[in-house]
Order: sequence, then C-alpha cells, then structure tokens
Amino acid sequence: MFEPLTIGELSRRTGVAASALRFYEEQGLLRSLRTPAGHRRYARSVIRRVAFIVFAQRVGLSLQEIHTELARLPENRVPTEQDWARLSRTWSERIDARIAELERLKKGLTSCIGCGCLSMERCRLANPNDRAARLGPGPRYWMEQG
Repeated sequence: MFEPLTIGELSRRTGVAASALRFYEEQGLLRSLRTPAGHRRYARSVIRRVAFIVFAQRVGLSLQEIHTELARLPENRVPTEQDWARLSRTWSERIDARIAELERLKKGLTSCIGCGCLSMERCRLANPNDRAARLGPGPRYWMEQG
C-alpha cells in the first residue's frame, strides 16, 4: 500500500497547481483526508481523477459536466478498471459529438459558415446577400450540420 500524497506531491506528479487542486476539492471533484494538523493527504488513486479532470477540460467539458461524470464512480472504495470502463462507455457518444464539432470547425475555417460576414469570396457564392440570415442568428451552415 502506498502512503498518501501531500498536496505538493500530487501537484508535482500531475502537473496541476496546488491552488487548482484545492479548487477542485472545493468543487467536490476531489477528496482528501486531513491530518490532525489539518494538512491535506490524497490517496494515490486521486492522480487518475486529476488526469481525467485535466483531459475533460481540454476537450471543453465544464466542471459541472466533469462533476456529474465523476459522481458515477464509487465513493466508498478506489475505482476499479471496470468502474472506469463504465464511465468511459457513457462518454463515447459525447466524445464522438465533440469530434464532429471539431471537424466542422476545421473544415469551416476556410469555407463559408453562414455567419453573415461575407468577407470571403466563397461566402458570395455560398451565401449571396447573406441569405443564411433568414435561417436565424449565428453560423447557420455550421449549426445546420450539427
């Protein structure tokens, strides 16, 4: 069994600032034990939770979404491989949707997206006189594809 980690050790191992770790704990994303002197101690399994939080934020999930997902993990024991697998299954559809959005963004950077700017030559062909405005606000061609 491994000794619990101090907040500094957790910070060094995860690359996440101690202030962010304290914030995650305040938000209910992490849990620590307290020593009699009030110092935080983290189970080594918290490293995986921090990694999950970091990557979930990188793909654009809010802290509330992350909290909802982490709440699916057991509280009374260290999550097993099966626990993480169950969690990842629920993420597959969300990840696929994010990938599709990013692909639309990537393709749309050089094409008309129906935003009404009419600044690109392609816009004059794909959206003459800003016809897309009749469809509603925002980048209509992107939104219609979603």
